[in-house]
Amino acid sequence: MIYMDHSATAPVDPAVFEAMKPYFIDSFGNASTLYSLGREGRRAMESARKQVASIINADPKEIIFTSGGTESDNIAIKGTAYRLKNKGNHIITSNIEHPAVTETCKYLAKHGFDVTYVPVDNDGIIKASDVEDAITDKTILITIMHANNEIGTIQPIAEIGQIAHEKGIYFHTDAVQSVGKIPVDVNELNVDMLSLSSHKLYGPKGIGALYIKKGVRLEPILHGGGHERGLRPGTENVPGIVGLGKACEISQENLEKEMQELTRLRDKLIKAVLEENEEAYLNGHPTQRLPGNVNFRFTGIEGESLILHLDSKGIAASTGSACSSTKLEPSQVLMAIGLKEVEAHGSLRISLGRDNTEEQIDYVIKSIKEVVDILRKMSPLWCSKGE
Repeated sequence: MIYMDHSATAPVDPAVFEAMKPYFIDSFGNASTLYSLGREGRRAMESARKQVASIINADPKEIIFTSGGTESDNIAIKGTAYRLKNKGNHIITSNIEHPAVTETCKYLAKHGFDVTYVPVDNDGIIKASDVEDAITDKTILITIMHANNEIGTIQPIAEIGQIAHEKGIYFHTDAVQSVGKIPVDVNELNVDMLSLSSHKLYGPKGIGALYIKKGVRLEPILHGGGHERGLRPGTENVPGIVGLGKACEISQENLEKEMQELTRLRDKLIKAVLEENEEAYLNGHPTQRLPGNVNFRFTGIEGESLILHLDSKGIAASTGSACSSTKLEPSQVLMAIGLKEVEAHGSLRISLGRDNTEEQIDYVIKSIKEVVDILRKMSPLWCSKGE
């Protein structure tokens, strides 16, 4: 299998797995206990907190561990909304956010909050001026993703963050797709909160983190034993936390080298597929995108058929977000950048990772050409074009 769906999840790095193993079997103690077995877990947890903080240039005290990106987004958004509801009830987000953000905002909209969805241009880029224009005297939170999970576009987060701070508004970014793939510095980005997830950067599933800037106060959305500063109660997942920390350490050490190589392979793939396939198009910004992200569309082809045929050739890719790939509705992200429904249904997302090779890219280029030609011979939409 040639795996090219790293935006959905990445394999656990062997070094990450080895780092986790002792905390399943030997050092299995509850990190909240006082005896030595528990203290071992606590020390490992705090070491991991430093590793996570380091990759985003934060203070370890500003990191809380969660079950993943979705929970981090929920804590940040709901925690702000509930804490500041007496100050205002307006939230600003974009129309290409991950469901962890959009569904949370929809929930709050049913409970007395107003939500503004800022549009994007045809490349999937949000204008900071549009965010500024959406601000009212009731705005308490702006939440804009750092990089899009489907089309890979990287947003002007630092510029938006500066606007938010000048207005005294909390600013949160979902950086699940960007941490470990491009440089992320919470100070340079001007963010108050940032979500990240372990399994997107070669760590285990079911663990993530939320950066909360010193001085930011959130209302808990879960209640229990007071773990993680009372914002994420529950017995700590020490093996997962250790894995996340190790994954962050490895990603930080190899960031520049991996960025260069993935960008090179990405650009080779884009150039060849667009040149070799008639009416093939790139979705998203041509350069202001994640190093490993490619999103194509092919006139006259259904994305699901494309995925299944590529799967038969041993290639794993997707039609869009893994969170919505089983739905029949067209991608909200592709619709937001101005595509028609039939165009949005013909998308192919390829997301490269550190193990992909030049030879694999060559095989994928060849396979896409073969599959596109086969499917177009069967496509009434394509055949009618030649009549």
